[in-house]
Amino acid sequence: MPSRTKHRKQKKSPTPTLTSSINSSKTEISNGIQTPTKNNQQPQKQPASKSTTTTTTSSKTATTTTTTTKSKTKSKPKSKAKANVKSKSKPKPKPKPKAEYNFSLWNVWVASTLLKILLFPAYHSTDFDVHRNWLSITKLLPLKEWYIEKTSQWTLDYPPFFAFFEWTLAQFVPKIVAEDGCIELTPKGDYGFLTIVFQRCTVIISEIVLFIALQWFINTSATLQEKKRNFVIACSIVLSPGLMIVDHIHFQYNGMLFGIFIFSIVCAKLKKYLLCGFWFAVLICFKHIFLYVAPCYFVFLLSGYCLNQRPFKLSMLTSNPFKLVRWTNLIKLGSVVLTIFAIAFGPFAYYGVLPQLFARLFPFSRGLTHAYWAPNIWAIYSFIDRVLIQLTLQVPGFHKLIEIIFQKNFQIDEIIHNSKALTKGLVGEVEFVILPDILPSYTFILTLFYQVMSLIPLFIQPTYERFLGSLSLCAWASFLFGWHVHEKAILLVIIPLSFIVAQDRKLLPCYQALTTSGYVSLFPLLYGSKEWLFKILFTFVWCVMFHNSFNEVCQFSKTILYSKRMQVYILDRLNLLYVFAFVPVVLAVSFIQLESGYFEILKKFQFLQLMIYSVYCAMGVISSWNWFTWLYFLDDTIWEPRN
Repeated sequence: MPSRTKHRKQKKSPTPTLTSSINSSKTEISNGIQTPTKNNQQPQKQPASKSTTTTTTSSKTATTTTTTTKSKTKSKPKSKAKANVKSKSKPKPKPKPKAEYNFSLWNVWVASTLLKILLFPAYHSTDFDVHRNWLSITKLLPLKEWYIEKTSQWTLDYPPFFAFFEWTLAQFVPKIVAEDGCIELTPKGDYGFLTIVFQRCTVIISEIVLFIALQWFINTSATLQEKKRNFVIACSIVLSPGLMIVDHIHFQYNGMLFGIFIFSIVCAKLKKYLLCGFWFAVLICFKHIFLYVAPCYFVFLLSGYCLNQRPFKLSMLTSNPFKLVRWTNLIKLGSVVLTIFAIAFGPFAYYGVLPQLFARLFPFSRGLTHAYWAPNIWAIYSFIDRVLIQLTLQVPGFHKLIEIIFQKNFQIDEIIHNSKALTKGLVGEVEFVILPDILPSYTFILTLFYQVMSLIPLFIQPTYERFLGSLSLCAWASFLFGWHVHEKAILLVIIPLSFIVAQDRKLLPCYQALTTSGYVSLFPLLYGSKEWLFKILFTFVWCVMFHNSFNEVCQFSKTILYSKRMQVYILDRLNLLYVFAFVPVVLAVSFIQLESGYFEILKKFQFLQLMIYSVYCAMGVISSWNWFTWLYFLDDTIWEPRN
C-alpha cells in the first residue's frame, strides 16, 4: 500500500505538460507508430499501456520516472515550435531592391565642361584665327563671296554646311566681342580674351551634339550587360584625349562633327537605313574628310537596303538582274541624299561659284607629308630616307652601294642640299633624296585597293558588326596611305573602332595599341611647357582607366584554341610592352623639348623630337592595323551578331 500511495501522490501533482507528454507518447505506442521528434531524434521505446499489462510498484515508479524525464526533454522542442510559430506570424521582410545603375552622361558632361572652362587661357593654334576669320567672312560678306574672299591666308575651305554653321555662330556674337576683334576681315587677327572665351564656348555648346548621339546609343541597348558596354564606349569617346587636345586646346569643332557621325552609326545599328544615309550626307556637307569612309556607307546601304537576294547567285545576273534591286528603296535613299546635297550646294550653284568652291575643298598642291609627319606608312618611308642619307654621308663606301641598288648617280652636295627640305610644311611637293618619289596616284591606288578589300565581306554580309569593321579599315587605309594626311585624322579611325572593340576580347590589343599611339602622336600639337603636364597626365589617366574598363566589359572570345593560347599570350605581352615603352619615350622627348631653350646642343635635335613621335607611333598604328585586318578576314565569329 505505501507504494500505491506514493504512486497516487505522484499522479496528483503532474504538470499539464507532463500529462500531455505521457498521453501523446502512449497514443503513439498504442497505434504502433514511431515518429521522430522535432529535434530529429528517434523515439525511444515506451512502456505498454495499462489495459494490457500489470506491473509491480517498483516498475511503475521506474516508468513514472522515465516518462517524467522524457517529458522534460520533449518540452524544449515544443517551446522551439512555439517560437517558430511566432516567427512565422511576423510579416516577411521586403526583398532588397536591385542595384540601380545610372547610365546618363549628364554628370560626365558637367564634370568635363568644368575642366574645359579651366582650359580657356591655354594655348590655341592658328586654327583659332582660321575660325575667327570664317566668322567674319560669313557675317560681313554676301553668300556668293564666301568662297572667293582671300584677304587672309585662312580662306574658307570647308563644305557649305560648315559655312552655314559659322554664319549661325556669327549671329550670336555680342557687340563687345565683335569690337574685341572677333568680327574683322584682316590678314591676321588682332583679338583679345573676350574673343577667346566666346569661341571656346561655341566649341563646348556644339559638342552637346556628341553627348546626345552617345546617350541615344546607350539607350538602344537591349540588355543590362550591353548597356554597361555601351556606357564605357560612350565615356571613352566624350573624355577622349584627342578631342580634349584638338578641340579644347588646339581649337577645332570635331566633337560636333563626330556627334553627327555617331548618329549615322546608331541608325545603322537600328537598321534605319534612310536616316543613316541622311546623317552621313549631312556630315559630308559639314567636313569632306569623311569622304574617306564614304565607300563603306555606299556598300552597306546598297547591299543591306537596296538589293534583294541573300545570298547572291550568278544565275540571277544573267536571267533577270533587275530583280536584284529594290527600286523603291533605291529611289528613297537617292532622293534623301540628293536633297541634302542640293540644299548645301544649290545656293552656290545659283551664283556660279561652284568651281571656286571645289578648288578650295580639294587643293592638290600640298605635299605628301605635313611639316610634322603623321604616324603612317609615309612617316616610316621618310624616316628610312633620312637614315639612308646619314649612312651615305657618314659611312665610307655606302655611297657606291646606294648607287648600285637604285641604279642612280648621287652627288654628295646635292644630297646635303636636298636633305634640308625633305618636308616643306603646308604647301609644296615633297622630293625624297635617296628613295623614289611618291606620286599622288600611288597613294590613291594603295588607299583604294585596301578599302575595296575591306568592302567585299561587307557586301556579302551587310551586318552592323561588319559595317563597323569595314568602317574602321576604310579610315585606317586612308590614314596610312593617303596624301598629305594630318595627324588629327587618327580620330577618324579610333571612333568607329571604339564601337566594335567590346565585341570580342581579341580586338582589345588592337584598340590599346591604336589609342595609345594615336593620342600620343597628337602631343606635338601642344609644344608649350604650360600644357606639357596636362596632356601627359590626362592621356595617362585615360589609358589606365579605359583600357582596364574595356578589359572588364569585352566579351570573351569563342575561337581561341588551346593550341593557339601561347601565341595569343605572346602577342598580348608584346603589345603591353610596346604600350609601356611610351613612358620612357615621352619622358625623353619631353626632356629634350623642355631643356632645348637652355642648351645649344639640344636645339639641333628639334626635328628629332618629331621624328621619334612619328616613327614610334607609326609602329603602333601599323601593327594594330595588321592585327585587325587579320581578324577581319580570317575570324568570322567576331563579326557575327551576338545576343
